[in-house]
Amino acid sequence: MRETYHIEVLGPDEADAPGGVQQRMTVRTDTLDAAAERARRLFARARVPQRSRTPPEAVRVIDGAGTEVFRMSRYDEG
Repeated sequence: MRETYHIEVLGPDEADAPGGVQQRMTVRTDTLDAAAERARRLFARARVPQRSRTPPEAVRVIDGAGTEVFRMSRYDEG
């Protein structure tokens, strides 16, 4: 059965990004692993150097009930 997951790319707290959320995305997938893989890809793409904003610090996946079910920070990368 497909579930809804919310992916949030997090950066440091800034005036234009309350709570440090730089980007949000909602996905519907069959498994948490698929949502986590999508979050990893989104995080990698967001970490590409850009002039316009600070790089993200972490990415998290929140399930439909509002529980954080996956989190990865820039320090977790190998």
